[in-house]
Amino acid sequence: MKFYAINGSPRKNKNTATLLQAALDGIRSTGAEGAHETEMIHLYDINYQSCLSCFQCKRLGGKCYGKCAINDDLTPLIERLSLADGIIFGSPIYYGNITGKMRSFFERLLFPFSVYDANFSSLAPRRMPTAFIYTMNVTEEMMGEWGYKQNLADIEFFIGRTFSTPKILYGWNTYQFNDYSKYKMEYFSEADKAAYRERQFPLDCKQAFQMGVEMAGA
Repeated sequence: MKFYAINGSPRKNKNTATLLQAALDGIRSTGAEGAHETEMIHLYDINYQSCLSCFQCKRLGGKCYGKCAINDDLTPLIERLSLADGIIFGSPIYYGNITGKMRSFFERLLFPFSVYDANFSSLAPRRMPTAFIYTMNVTEEMMGEWGYKQNLADIEFFIGRTFSTPKILYGWNTYQFNDYSKYKMEYFSEADKAAYRERQFPLDCKQAFQMGVEMAGA
């Protein structure tokens, strides 16, 4: 069985990637040696563009019906993901939403599978378990006050219509720099953030690990 983690962060070893890796570790822990194959995909390593609104994926009788007509470095990955046994998406939150790179990825992954019929049915080759890990600089309270959940609900809805409703994990109040003194960040207390990370981030990693366990079981 093959499971993927999609890292929508430009950083390969920080908060988002660390939690995604913990989830992949959870998946691998559930089976015999080699039973569950996992792979981390870093979107910022891939050269691709967003949807061009060509609608070739909706053209009846067309050679690209149900598939994205753009041919770039994302094309073979979309083919692999459509046949996966499970996908974990991960993104830091920029201006209250997922990164632009990940948004463009979802346009290419999900839109070709979406049918404009009465039920908005899906052409995805298979249903599969999914999960989404969000990391953000703000606290849980600030996330609620600023409406982040409403912002993220749309993409979660379309993932659900295409593959399955994703399990969700939030990583709040992330520690962003190794040395806060080098940046203009007086709004945030480095000491408070460091204490929160030491206390909470290991628990977030455990939750991500358990998310992977449950995904493999699904």
